[in-house]
Amino acid sequence: MNLSGGTGDGDGGPLSVLSRWHYAAGQRYQYLLDKSTPHVLWRWIAFAGILLSYALRVYLAQGYFIITYALGIYILQLFLAFLSPQVDPESAADGPSLPTRGSDEFRPFVRRLPEFKLCITKAFCIAFVLSFFSWFDVPVFWPILLFYWLVLFVSTMKRQIMHMVKYKYVPFSFGKQELPADV
Repeated sequence: MNLSGGTGDGDGGPLSVLSRWHYAAGQRYQYLLDKSTPHVLWRWIAFAGILLSYALRVYLAQGYFIITYALGIYILQLFLAFLSPQVDPESAADGPSLPTRGSDEFRPFVRRLPEFKLCITKAFCIAFVLSFFSWFDVPVFWPILLFYWLVLFVSTMKRQIMHMVKYKYVPFSFGKQELPADV
């Protein structure tokens, strides 16, 4: 059964048009991302503007706390994936693993979620658009959501830091490592 209303041969049915539009929009978005890659400062300034616009929108509307809570959980999930190695040392039996001793071969830290796949700016843009629809403005007591999010953040970060200490990896690099002078 063809859901597009056409014969399925790329005849321009509704799903075909939507699929082509989605593909073209994705290509345009990727092109803009590629063009913005060398402009780190301007990317951060644009992100700060989007973040402040969303925060101002939520503050002035005095609502949309559920959207903000969902956004916070999504960003926390992305951040944890950003801090995690691509191959978990607990589950890697014979596969590639992180070096655990000084004599082990150095292997660079490969993230489960690379920097340019974070999509936090896109998440803030989507949350900003959703804040214009009244059915997402569910009345809640926001301090409870904030407290629950903080508990969730502390517990998951504690678990992540314990995992990092146990397997001796640091997901950040601070420039080129230099050997001691006496070696």
